[in-house]
Parts: sequence; structure tokens; C-alpha cells
Amino acid sequence: MTAKSAVELAGGILVAVETPSDGATFTLSEHDTEDRRVVTVSSVPDALGELRERCARWPQAAAVCDDVLRAVDPAAPAYGGVITESLAYSTLQAGGEFARWLAERGPAAPVDIPEPVQADRVEDTLYVRFNRPQRHNAFSTDARAALLEALEVARLDPSVREVVLSGNGRSFCSGGDLAEFGTFADPASAHLARTRHSPALALAELTGRLGRRCRAEVHGQVLGSGLEMAAFCGWVQARGDAVFGLPELRLGLIPGAGGTVSITGRIGRWRTAYLVLSGQTIDPPTALRWGLIDAIE
Repeated sequence: MTAKSAVELAGGILVAVETPSDGATFTLSEHDTEDRRVVTVSSVPDALGELRERCARWPQAAAVCDDVLRAVDPAAPAYGGVITESLAYSTLQAGGEFARWLAERGPAAPVDIPEPVQADRVEDTLYVRFNRPQRHNAFSTDARAALLEALEVARLDPSVREVVLSGNGRSFCSGGDLAEFGTFADPASAHLARTRHSPALALAELTGRLGRRCRAEVHGQVLGSGLEMAAFCGWVQARGDAVFGLPELRLGLIPGAGGTVSITGRIGRWRTAYLVLSGQTIDPPTALRWGLIDAIE
């Protein structure tokens, strides 16, 4: 494999090797670099082999992920990107790859946990905490509604001058609650629910007003929608035990909580694509180097 080679995988995913390329989905290298187009791996052939298998298993989701990341402008207002992402997500919800995952998962019953989000105001600071610790704060429909209700307080009250988002228990948020996946009435209704009641847009607005005073304090599992929402905050501080990743591809889906906007804005579309397509997780030092987080406790 030459230094200037590139490999096309299923779904039209183009992976460049060693030489960075704007046109590639991302570039793999065995050498350290600050170039956001490049992901450093210990073995390029091994990484390509894993990517080839994953893209072959989920070619539609891989292709849609690449399309959305190329279409979204993270420098533009969040609304357009969130809408684009949600429409693509709903398309995949109606697709065969997600249906296959649902069949493989089998029947599942959503778990109702009282008070899925806690919110307390202390002077001019609003503390918002995910509160489903039994499930690593997996993000459920009721958690989304409760989170949005808490964020609306800060959004509508200018006397709230700081917002702190965190999670109770062992994890910040492990992503969407898999027991709820597949319970939507139809993809169009799911799109309207995501975009008309969007914590992502509320967090983007609060960060626009408060800057780094809208912050996330993360630990444990920081995956999927948990990572996507944290990345909207103006400042993200992580404990040393944090693990970051975007596991949605194995469901035949892409990030659906605004991550193609928030994460791309922090680390670029290339490394965001790598996290989705590879399914690999990264540790806090790597997240800090990439700009995914701002500080490690």
C-alpha cells in the first residue's frame, strides 16, 4: 500500500492513507498529526479491515452518514444541520438495516424510571443532572422531555447565568435507551418529535448566550446522544474514567441528537465520520487533543 493510496469501501466511503485529503471521508495514518482530517491508528491495514467489514454490513447507514457530514456546515446556525440530520435519521429508521437490528434484538420493554432528570437552581446557576443511573443514564423519551423542560427554564429566564449538565451514578449518559428503539409510530412523527422538542437546539441557544458558562461535566460512558448533547455545551470537562464514542452504526443508524453538528463543530467531519464508521471509543487524552473536550479533571 503506497503512501498516497486510497481505498473505497462499501457505501462509497473513501479512506485515504497517510496523505490527508479533503475529499476523503477521512485519512488513516500510523503517524501522529494535528491535522483534523487524519486519524492516527496503530495499524492502518488492521483499521481498514475492520472498517471494510462494518461498511459492508451497514452500507446504507455508512453512506448516509458520509452524506450528512458533508452537507452540514457546523459554522452555520444549528437548526439547519439538526433538521438535515433528523431527516436522514428518519430515512434510516424506515430502512432494512435498522429493521434487521430490531429483529436481531428481539422484543424489548421500555423501562419507566421516575424523575429521569433532576434540576436545581442555586442563585444564578441551574444544575441539570441525568437521573437514570440504573441504566447508565440511557436517554429515553421521558428523559428528553424532562431535559428540555429544565433547559427551557434557563432559555427563557435571563437571570440564569450558568448551566451545568451532568449525570448521576456511574456514567454521564450511555446514549439512547435501546429498549425504546423501534417504538416510534412512523419516521415522519419521529422526525417532528426530535426537531420540535430538541434539547440540542436548546443547548446550542444557551451556549450562544452563555458561552463556556453552559458546561457539561462528564464521566463514565459518554456515548451516542450523551456525547452529542455534551458537545453542544460551551465547555466540556471530563473525568479520567470517561469513554467517548458514537455506536449508532451497529443499529443501522447515524447520530440523531445533533451530533453531526455539535461533534463536527469540535473535531471536524473527518474524525466524526471515523467515530461513527469505526465504532471505536476514545479516551480523555485523545478527546482533549482532538478538541472534543476542553479539560480533564
